[in-house]
Amino acid sequence: MKKVSLLIACLLVFLLWSCGKDERQEPAFEGFVQPAGFPAPAYNIAGNPVTKAGFELGRKLFYEPRLSRNNTISCGSCHLQTSAFTHHGHDISHGIDDRLGSRNAPPIMNLAWSPTLMWDGGIFDLDLQPVAPITNFVEMDEKMSNVLEKLKNTAPYPELFRKAFGNEGITTATMMKAMSQFMIMVVSNESKYDSVMRGQASFLADEKKGYELFLQHCNACHTAPLFTDHSFRNNGIGIGPNNDQGRYAITLNPDDMYRFKVPSLRNLAYTAPYMHDGRFYTLNGVLTHYTSEVQDMPTLDPLLKSNGKRGIALTVSEQQELLAFLNTLNDKKFITEKKFSQEAQ
Repeated sequence: MKKVSLLIACLLVFLLWSCGKDERQEPAFEGFVQPAGFPAPAYNIAGNPVTKAGFELGRKLFYEPRLSRNNTISCGSCHLQTSAFTHHGHDISHGIDDRLGSRNAPPIMNLAWSPTLMWDGGIFDLDLQPVAPITNFVEMDEKMSNVLEKLKNTAPYPELFRKAFGNEGITTATMMKAMSQFMIMVVSNESKYDSVMRGQASFLADEKKGYELFLQHCNACHTAPLFTDHSFRNNGIGIGPNNDQGRYAITLNPDDMYRFKVPSLRNLAYTAPYMHDGRFYTLNGVLTHYTSEVQDMPTLDPLLKSNGKRGIALTVSEQQELLAFLNTLNDKKFITEKKFSQEAQ
């Protein structure tokens, strides 16, 4: 009897120790944290504070193929984490039934600081963003009413929405808020550049020279630390095969003809091909454009036309130094962070 009592006592001690150990291994959920040196977010975080339940629901929805008409395409289908949430290798996105879009899928990264979304800035609130691909004919080709009905009839969504939003239920508003909670947490700020700025590392000689060249020639548009100023500019790549007129389609202002949003330069090693139509497959190709292929157009950005000359004057060695610096903006932790992955569910 004593042996049985002792065995039971030992088992209870082990179970209590195991539970305590598991609790210590799981870090507390922090929510959104503004990185040091980053500006104030453009997204209204106070209006949709990030919770653990909301973030996890948003992540599940991001990878949910039921958001598409035939339940085959999710947001994660065209925004792959291993490619910094772009559609790597595709010049333009491929959607439902393998339909072709007209633009390169932009990265989902540091969206909390983006006052407008899409290459043309046609969406001004992150809470509205997912509606566009869900209802777009060539992307997910579904109706929001159908999506909500599917979620209401699919476990565990009713319970997940209850945990995240109480009794508000499964609505377009709660669905968009959950997805925003996930997307604003997708922050990239762990590159070598970030370590240098925090005094934790130093640039190599060619990286330092490249940084100086960057500040001289690129920083006006690709402003640190986000490496975009969120403006819309015509960079002289010319008219594409589908005559995409960029921001003009949104504003109908002739001054916006062929202007597109300035993309971030973070994680370029993972996000090829480049430009709104994915026409350049290498960074060398991008630099060749800026040094010798800029086309003159009425709305060409003034920064790319000076003293009658177009483009940016860079020698071959300077181009290599600039590339060395750009490589310091790659964030390996970002593309491997488990909490952003589908497997974390």
